[in-house]
Amino acid sequence: MAPEKLSRESVVERAIDLIDAEGLEAVTVRRLAQLLGVTPMALYWHFKNKDELLAGVADHLLAQILAEVTDEPAWHVQVRGVVERLVTLLDRHPALATLLHTVDKHRVDSFNVATNMALDLLRRGGFTVQEGFLVSSYLLSGVIGLVGGAPVCPTPLSPAEAREWRRRKRLELENLSAERFPLLMEFAKTWEDETDVAAYYRYGVDLLMAGVETMAARARRTEPPRD
Repeated sequence: MAPEKLSRESVVERAIDLIDAEGLEAVTVRRLAQLLGVTPMALYWHFKNKDELLAGVADHLLAQILAEVTDEPAWHVQVRGVVERLVTLLDRHPALATLLHTVDKHRVDSFNVATNMALDLLRRGGFTVQEGFLVSSYLLSGVIGLVGGAPVCPTPLSPAEAREWRRRKRLELENLSAERFPLLMEFAKTWEDETDVAAYYRYGVDLLMAGVETMAARARRTEPPRD
């Protein structure tokens, strides 16, 4: 890439490609400059250091959640939409979960915009701003755990390798004591088939939102009467 065509966005997009392919640890200013065909100094015009670059990556990715916001009037439908988009984003870019623990999130503009939007929606659901912040934090952690715990092969495998991986997971359970763990023996059979990841995510989002909606109903019931 010619130095005169180098932009903040092009640097971030190449960094995302590198992170998706090789992980966060692969990102260095020198490596990124090499991939872009420029000197490391050229990148410093856009990012002072690696921390600022990673914050830029987080900002760029989280902005995708905001790009699809609708004018749906129901607060819980909008919150569910944000949660579903975050699941999709983390599924496509697994390193984002680690990145969100690494960067100072409140120096990431799109994170602040998304959080403020969530607080507004949750206030409409009956939560105080303090409760809303707890709920939004819970949802973020819940989504990270949901995607990180997806029962899928840990690395891209061929169909034959994936079948072998599932067979070994089944055998791990079947080697336990059937007398002590009869239900785990029953569950072991489910490893024979490939996981329906989309169904797994839908079920997880339903669980998260059921908790939010239940707490919202409780908050409305305990709301003090208005004059």
